[in-house]
Amino acid sequence: MPAIVGAVKVINIGNSSIFHIGDIYKVHPYTLSKTFAGGGSFNTGDGIRVQLQNAQTTMVDNDEFDQNISGI
Repeated sequence: MPAIVGAVKVINIGNSSIFHIGDIYKVHPYTLSKTFAGGGSFNTGDGIRVQLQNAQTTMVDNDEFDQNISGI
């Protein structure tokens, strides 16, 4: 049965977002990302002290795909 929709106002749609109106069969959002960070990067909280005298982050990634998403 078709959907009857009134006025729609779209303010913002981000990356890998889906916007649909009415009937839908399949919703398939996807996104790919990679994060590299050094020592003490993802700390959260109040009053954290991190002392890294001589830190170095080295990244070597020789493969082409890390997570293959199929069926898109």
